[in-house]
Amino acid sequence: MRVMVTIREARAAGQITALDALAHHAALALDAPMASIRLHDRHAGSPPVPLAEALSGYVGERGTVTTCDDTSSAPTPHHALARDCGVRSFAAAPVHAPDGTPIGALIVMDREPRAWSERQRILLTSMTSLLTPPAGVLTPDAAPVGAEPVDRSDGFLTALLDSLTVGVAACDENGQIVVMNRYAREAHSIPETGEMPAPEMLAAGATLRDEQGRPIPWEQAPLVRALRESLVEAEVTVELPGRAARTFVATARPILGPGERGIGAVCVANEVTATRRTERFRACQDAVAECLRGSASLAEATPEIMKILVTALRWAGAELFLIEEASGMLRGVGHWGEGREELFGHTPVLGYGITGRVWQSGQPIWVPDITAHANLRSAYERHRVAMCLRHGVRTVLAVPVRDSGTLLGVLTCYAGAPEPHEDQLVVLIGGLAAQIGVYVALRRAEQLARQLTRAQDDFIDLIGHELRTPLTSITANATMLADEAGTLAEDLRSMVESINRNARTLQDIADTLLDLAGLESGHAAPRIEPVDLAEVVAEAVAAVRPSTVGLHLSLDLPSCLEVEGDAFRLRQVVHGLVANAITYSPPGATVRISLRAEEDTAVLGVADTGIGMPPAERARVFDRFYRGSNVRHQGIPGHGLGLSLARAVVQLHHGTIELIDNDPSGTLACVRLPLTQP
Repeated sequence: MRVMVTIREARAAGQITALDALAHHAALALDAPMASIRLHDRHAGSPPVPLAEALSGYVGERGTVTTCDDTSSAPTPHHALARDCGVRSFAAAPVHAPDGTPIGALIVMDREPRAWSERQRILLTSMTSLLTPPAGVLTPDAAPVGAEPVDRSDGFLTALLDSLTVGVAACDENGQIVVMNRYAREAHSIPETGEMPAPEMLAAGATLRDEQGRPIPWEQAPLVRALRESLVEAEVTVELPGRAARTFVATARPILGPGERGIGAVCVANEVTATRRTERFRACQDAVAECLRGSASLAEATPEIMKILVTALRWAGAELFLIEEASGMLRGVGHWGEGREELFGHTPVLGYGITGRVWQSGQPIWVPDITAHANLRSAYERHRVAMCLRHGVRTVLAVPVRDSGTLLGVLTCYAGAPEPHEDQLVVLIGGLAAQIGVYVALRRAEQLARQLTRAQDDFIDLIGHELRTPLTSITANATMLADEAGTLAEDLRSMVESINRNARTLQDIADTLLDLAGLESGHAAPRIEPVDLAEVVAEAVAAVRPSTVGLHLSLDLPSCLEVEGDAFRLRQVVHGLVANAITYSPPGATVRISLRAEEDTAVLGVADTGIGMPPAERARVFDRFYRGSNVRHQGIPGHGLGLSLARAVVQLHHGTIELIDNDPSGTLACVRLPLTQP
């Protein structure tokens, strides 16, 4: 006995059976040009059959999905498929009787080599599982030898099509819908049972748009086009009143009858709404980042950001709220929603309404239908719900805007219809809210830094204008008293010396601060001219030698090394670095000062064997008033301005300065300056 149905045989017999249509669907679902369904009784001693049936027997013996990416390099019987039928790749799944006996196979074939994905293998298996007949329908005793091909009932085919997770629709040669599975009906809001919808009903109930968002008339829908074309592949968005838009990738082919005459068309539509939304959100995040980079403030950028977001979501509107630092209140900073101005600009109430609840909890809230939300009961909330409904809004999503766990605000979005993929939307919009949160935190940090800088500048101005004059007077008088201290009693002489010493320290701090402020502001620009850096270093070292009691200074200098610079300012740098090395070196230690040329750079090194510098603090020691933690803990005096002044001078000479570890202990201060070009 041989019981089998193939597309080719059905056409030759003038029949288009349910299994014929199923083969079409299998080919479309796996994006292949050919498919065959073979059913046979393996125990009845069938005579030789075409190669596809031999393959079905092979698959049945294996009992599992079998794929071949390239038949031309595969063993028998696969190579014969390539030689005799032009099949270069296939995927086949066995069909079993209720008792588990293999009774055939569903085979999808391609004329090109290809790799079959795991998703395609699973889809093929799900189709063949539905081909398993009820007990007693197809057994060796169910039909005599020579019986006509078995044709499944329309109910079986309907159940099969309804189980698919893709939309399937077919029409006759006149464009009338004859098949529409459950997924396709749901996409068009058509009841699962009842008459097939007329084309004019579909055209009136839904708006179709192409990939560019342009409306498509029903005559240009992929299914109808397939009546005139051999293959149609298109992306279509379906918009229905009161429902979120959904996007599908549709593939449609004609159904050919006897003599290759077109008798209809079939279309398979795979939903890509979530994928396209993710793609739009990637573009949205890039656009938001660009908008933030080009804006002076968040208030300036917010309307454009909200517009970008609403366009990407294809929703009704969006609004951003931030918590004011001074009052702690949540205030709107910007929104977008054409024709819905009444929705925006309100002040949220903590713990009430969707925005207020996110403000209180710090957690996102998704409300698919505000009319059915049991918690929106207060007068304020009922007023907001009524206002939303007046503007066609039924769905609201609000997410917190954070930075490092700190709640900074709330981003609230409004839609006209419930949305699928709730989790995806929360993640996507939450990512955008985090992007905004980072920007807000950076802006606030920049604002704080500017305030601190202004405070420092004000402090320097205070020293320069309010303290410098009295300090100069105190220092002058203390110096005169010190000169006459020999005539004073010992205790008075000690007090005068203390006054003189501390007045000079204060005077040095004031002078250094004013000097540093002048360099950083450009008011004390260096006088650039050719300078022998070796001579400058030697002079600076000679000036500090009197303070090196108990220490050794080691000099390694060339006879001459010329740079373009200000000799006075460079001498300040060398003096400060050597004085630091002396201050932090233990008794008997050696401070090494070296100068050499490396290609087009002069390299000055001042190395000590003192207490060193913690690696994490090396960059900060160049900030004004900053002193290393190990220095503070040992009580070594200083005001934290010497390295700040040195860096300012070096940078004005287009050089660099850094502190690195000295071997085996201590610190190496390294200054690099460009050499004078010959």
